[in-house]
Amino acid sequence: MVKTTDSARIADLAAGIRAGARAKLARAITLVESRKPAHREMAEALLQELLPDTGGARRIGITGVPGVGKSTTIDTLGSNLTAKGHKVAVLAVDPSSSRTGGSILGDKTRMAQLAIDPNAFIRPSPSSGTLGGVAAKTRETMLLCEAAGFDVVLVETVGIGQSEITVAEMVDFFLVLMLPGAGDELQGIKKGVLEIADMIAVNKADGEGATRARAAAAEYRAALHILAPRSAVWTPPVVTISGLANEGLDTMWTQIEMHREKTTASGDFQKVRATQKVAWMWSMLEDRMMQALRNNPAVGARLPELEASVRDGRLSASRAVGQIAKLMGL
Repeated sequence: MVKTTDSARIADLAAGIRAGARAKLARAITLVESRKPAHREMAEALLQELLPDTGGARRIGITGVPGVGKSTTIDTLGSNLTAKGHKVAVLAVDPSSSRTGGSILGDKTRMAQLAIDPNAFIRPSPSSGTLGGVAAKTRETMLLCEAAGFDVVLVETVGIGQSEITVAEMVDFFLVLMLPGAGDELQGIKKGVLEIADMIAVNKADGEGATRARAAAAEYRAALHILAPRSAVWTPPVVTISGLANEGLDTMWTQIEMHREKTTASGDFQKVRATQKVAWMWSMLEDRMMQALRNNPAVGARLPELEASVRDGRLSASRAVGQIAKLMGL
């Protein structure tokens, strides 16, 4: 139950967010990221209050291997969009160090133009090794940014793990950046990433890299041709761009807008958004269940013994899980 004083704070945060106050937005994000039970209740109340003001943004996931130029591309694309009157939020799913909690990505230092743009907002979502938690908090942060008036939300992944799949399931459009080089590069592409891509953009297609980028694009088109498209109304295109030279980004954005138009007309957009809401509910429920398990005193007292028995081979993992479930009353 939210206290009266907390209700006043929630109302103040909601009003500030609707007014576009960045300081209020930052405080609200810190609130939803907190794992304290009291803060969690306040965050839930705040999100419910702001729910009518959410859902209007273009949600775009962007991934690519380290070195592909994600930050430069996002910095340039975001600046192009703010120049056209958009308000852009950049959320980075950042696999922070599980040892120190330190951020691996340094977004504000890597996006120099957007960092000082009054119509842009950059926020990392450090995971501290918990991908599921990042997914939940990134979704919540996305809603807060939408309520604050940001009409484009770019969700960046570090490009080295399972976060790609997770992010693809919370956005409207998933963009995969690739390096020129085709041949050997193509061998290292995970089929799973290609299957969730709504578009592939071969970056660094400027200067001497232009010819190699065009060759790589042809290879990627051939690779996509053998995969069944996720949507009946959209075939993922392959484009060449240069985030550094600001070349091809307008064409890339036109494709993103075209995807929105086609999927909205077909009803796919609405269906995907609805499915994502239910998936978010289950993701948060699983996270809540894990917290309850870890905080259960009976489980906590037995876990060291059970872990040692499994580690030493004296107890099977399935039997250990059964004993934990009994302690939870399951």
